[in-house]
Amino acid sequence: MNDTKTTLQELKTLVKNMVDKREWSQFHSPKNLACNISIEANELLEKFVWIDSKESYAEMDNNRQDIQDELADIIIASICFANGNNIDLTQAITHKLEEIKKKYPVELSKGKKDKYTAYKKIKDNS
Repeated sequence: MNDTKTTLQELKTLVKNMVDKREWSQFHSPKNLACNISIEANELLEKFVWIDSKESYAEMDNNRQDIQDELADIIIASICFANGNNIDLTQAITHKLEEIKKKYPVELSKGKKDKYTAYKKIKDNS
């Protein structure tokens, strides 16, 4: 399996089967899954604490498998959340991308790291 051949639905089914075989869905309330996503995200962040941005590239090279595993944990927890709460991930992602496009229009945000509220101030002052 790889990204070019595996559908999102196939991943959702793989995760669902893993959870079902272990009877874990009883523990998968929205609150518990949200907490799990946050915890897993912090475990990924922990791989980069106390190093600067440039050093983070070397960390990726040196600890790629550990970092991939942490990212997989986040994605698995997120898929569990989607599965348990009947969220269509494709619809959720495409909706969010449209919202991001509105908040960060290309002509104001291209190559910039500012939060969208900074663009609103620019537009308001025009």
